[in-house]
Amino acid sequence: MVLPQRHRLRGSRVFNRLYRQSQRFHGTSMMLRVMEAHPNLLPPPECHRPSSWRCAVVVSGKVSKRAVVRNRLRRLLHRHLLALDPTLLQPSWMMFSLKPGSAETDPAQLLGECNHLLRLAGLLQ
Repeated sequence: MVLPQRHRLRGSRVFNRLYRQSQRFHGTSMMLRVMEAHPNLLPPPECHRPSSWRCAVVVSGKVSKRAVVRNRLRRLLHRHLLALDPTLLQPSWMMFSLKPGSAETDPAQLLGECNHLLRLAGLLQ
């Protein structure tokens, strides 16, 4: 299952802002960047769609050289975030960046760390 369009972050202006001005929360396998939503930075057809939150999952080639593994990790986190949708508190943009070595981590441990970082950021109850 792919993350629906209404929850995906897109556009270079959005990612530039996330890299420069977001709050960072570090875990052992991933890092979470969070900032408040700025719909005016989205590409034109998407700037008018209301959404409570948007996210991106970044898995670099340093995590795994195999695209199959990187895509599996990305889908795992997207599915998990969609299941948490009702419990997210405020409109925000977030980006998860997986660190090298996270491909060998147990999926349950990755999802637990994801929840932990969301709680640190104040996005989960």
